[in-house]
Amino acid sequence: MEMVGNTNSSRLASLDLLRLIAALAVVCFHYLYRGPIAGDIDAGYPAAAPFAIYGYLGVSLFFLISGFVITWSAEGRKWQDFAVARFVRLYPGFLLCMTLTFVVLSIANNPRFPTNFSTYVANLSMFARAFGRPSMDGVYWSIMLEIVFYGWVAALIFAGAFQRWKLAIVAIWLVISAGNELFFGNTAIRILLITSYAPFFAVGILAQQVVAKGRSPAALILLVAAFLLSCQTITFNQGWMQEHYGMAIPYPALLVANGVVFGIFAGALLIRSLVAPSKTVLMLGGLTYPLYLLHQYIGYLSLNALAPLIGKNAAFFVVLLAVLLASFLIWRFVETPLRKPLIRGLTSAIDHIASAGSAYARRNRPVART
Repeated sequence: MEMVGNTNSSRLASLDLLRLIAALAVVCFHYLYRGPIAGDIDAGYPAAAPFAIYGYLGVSLFFLISGFVITWSAEGRKWQDFAVARFVRLYPGFLLCMTLTFVVLSIANNPRFPTNFSTYVANLSMFARAFGRPSMDGVYWSIMLEIVFYGWVAALIFAGAFQRWKLAIVAIWLVISAGNELFFGNTAIRILLITSYAPFFAVGILAQQVVAKGRSPAALILLVAAFLLSCQTITFNQGWMQEHYGMAIPYPALLVANGVVFGIFAGALLIRSLVAPSKTVLMLGGLTYPLYLLHQYIGYLSLNALAPLIGKNAAFFVVLLAVLLASFLIWRFVETPLRKPLIRGLTSAIDHIASAGSAYARRNRPVART
């Protein structure tokens, strides 16, 4: 996870470890709860399911971390540099993991996980659903929301507004989100402004403001408001799970779990000076993105193939270790070597295009007549 401060590049290693915890929570949710109850995994894990059901809150934790990290990385950057860094961070890993998933699903030819070449082509955009095609893997929905968030941040940096009016922007976003989630329920607004998950991104943004600039009454009031709004927006997923799975976490327990998620995030920030950014921590944080992208459908197929041979419990650990290993290899031998050359190449191309545009504008500028 790349983080850029005002003057020097730095890392918050505690957030790298938190990303891994969030990713593993989502993996456990899919393997031990969602897969069996949705009929995608043949063997069930009834002893683990009551605990694994909470794992989907790992996505909320991801959004908290993202709000913090993206705000930090936007400090002192031009919008072009920010956009290039985000593209390079997301797309190469996505392209490889999505392609691997397509190949595995095509070979497996399982009716529970259908795919075809047109679906693959649509997924190259990272917004397959916008073209009326399903995502190659169900987890991609949260990546699409992340990209929407990045797009707004880039636009605000371009306008010179993100750093200058950060707290005002967050306040307006929370007001719109509260209005939409509590009263209007407009789907277009929900997608365009991420109103269901705005409180989590907003708390991340505000936490970065407090860490970088110190506490202020406005920031603290907005933090409380965002947390309180999150206590309402968490019912969005609760209702979805009740509708699709026939059960969901009871609201009192969900409220406590939501508080735990925020508490874990706050704790990671409080101990940030105690966790050194070692190579091991860098690796653990780095493999979380490919782990998140790879684990679900490939994991379901692998569990169904292995469980009859070695037992469901052994299959769980084998598949988990296998996707962790695959994620490490992608991070180490694909994402890491490509990142700096891609950033240099894309930045150079953008600068060249901008220079060519400026030269063209100068050549075609009207000459004043006297």
